[in-house]
Amino acid sequence: MSNKTGFTIQIRSEIGALHQVTGVIARHEGNITLVEIVDRQPEIELTYLEVELPGDIEALRAEIEALSVVQSLESVKTLLQIYGKRIIIMGGGAQVGQVAIGAISEADRHNIRGEHISVDTMPLVGEAPLADAVRAVPRLPRAKVLVLAGALMGGEIEHAVREVREKGLIVISLNMAGSVPEAADLVVTDPVQAGVMAVMSIADTAKFRIDRLTRRVF
Repeated sequence: MSNKTGFTIQIRSEIGALHQVTGVIARHEGNITLVEIVDRQPEIELTYLEVELPGDIEALRAEIEALSVVQSLESVKTLLQIYGKRIIIMGGGAQVGQVAIGAISEADRHNIRGEHISVDTMPLVGEAPLADAVRAVPRLPRAKVLVLAGALMGGEIEHAVREVREKGLIVISLNMAGSVPEAADLVVTDPVQAGVMAVMSIADTAKFRIDRLTRRVF
């Protein structure tokens, strides 16, 4: 069984420094599942990595710390262990707020039972900005569900929804004007209920699954 851990590493900001770190991980047969430069200063970069490792984490840690380009290293829990799966809610501010009420309330119920689900919101209007934001969701770490909350969405936003669904993202839409509801996995009229169903669709402690529904509009 592989071990999964996170590292925050202060690395000297120079060409090839990160390559040296990843080279050590490769020699230990580690699989890097996430890498992010959290803070970049003129001389030092704070880098966060998540690694799946078949062997001893301490041996890997010791070899990374021995590199001349590494200032410090700290082993931390992964973001999935701490923040869990993410639900992204975007659209008009009033509708986003109502969806968030349902999602946060339901996430709290499951998180008390050991689940880890976080909720992110982004009030946003305009076809082009929304389409760009929808397409960017699969690039967000741990994002599992997108809820589109608004009164009218279509055009390029619909195309973006179909694209991200093909990448495995679950998309829930409020029952609104425009073509986006036709492209979504699930359409829900009540925004609070939409938030609740978004959480239930990814919670391991829930038995609800969108692909088991015999209808897709509620």
